[in-house]
Amino acid sequence: MTRERLLLVLEILFVLVIVAGVAMVSVPSALVLGGLLGVLAVERATVQRKPKEVRR
Repeated sequence: MTRERLLLVLEILFVLVIVAGVAMVSVPSALVLGGLLGVLAVERATVQRKPKEVRR
């Protein structure tokens, strides 16, 4: 397993633990937090991808 993949797995586990902890206090807050973090994750993934070359 590469170092980047290991860090990604650790980051995902860390976020899941935080969302689970918030869910123990307030489920609606955990849903909002999970949605916000999901949007941030998708934005981050799209920025990291290289743009496709334009076909002519």
